[in-house]
Amino acid sequence: MSAAAPEGYDPSAFEPFAVTVDLAVFTVRDTRLHVLLVERGEDPYRGHWALPGGFVLPRESAGAAARRELAEETGLTEETVPGLHLEQLRTYSDPDRDPRMRVVSVAYAALVPDLPEPRGGGDAAGARWWDTGGLGALAFDHDRIVGDARDRIGAKLEYTCLATSFCPPAFTLGELQQVYETVWGVELDRPNFRRKVLATPGFVRAAEGAPRRTGGRGKPAALYTAGDATALHPALLRPEGRNT
Repeated sequence: MSAAAPEGYDPSAFEPFAVTVDLAVFTVRDTRLHVLLVERGEDPYRGHWALPGGFVLPRESAGAAARRELAEETGLTEETVPGLHLEQLRTYSDPDRDPRMRVVSVAYAALVPDLPEPRGGGDAAGARWWDTGGLGALAFDHDRIVGDARDRIGAKLEYTCLATSFCPPAFTLGELQQVYETVWGVELDRPNFRRKVLATPGFVRAAEGAPRRTGGRGKPAALYTAGDATALHPALLRPEGRNT
């Protein structure tokens, strides 16, 4: 039950505005960073590609709206993507960001392992993974949101174990290194990367009972799973002077 408005307070004195959520969901496919986009089926920007998202309902939190919109527009849920974690990125409130009315958007970022092609639904005509290196102009201010989300991910890889979210349940250190190289846009020294990862407490652990993965001319590679740590001590810093 909501409380009554304080005496002397007039809500009509303030211009109403809507609140939406937008979701920047990333994955690594074929050694390239991809973001999930939907084709808009309604105006404005009908036929243009945009981030999944939509309006927050009157009795709904932004987080609940983000999970609902992701499921409705792409079919991705916490059940279909175990470990799916949506992290609030920032709020976008430029008065002219939406041609319909004043709309404030709460943006979220998510990191998932490679998944099958999503399905369009709700007011989305279609959904697919797009290589972040080949994006055209997106609807609204979603180009900016994608850029901000990628910067956030690149920074978090330095001091958290977030990179394992891009990997399958059991992965090689080479696959983990590929995540860093893809997001950061750099080439890392393999022995040095391996040494740092294995020396970081709780970052990864050997996959018990898992066979080594064969491939290439070298000896079969050992498999690892995500460890119990959430933060990296010490941090795994990207090479100086190189950005995503």
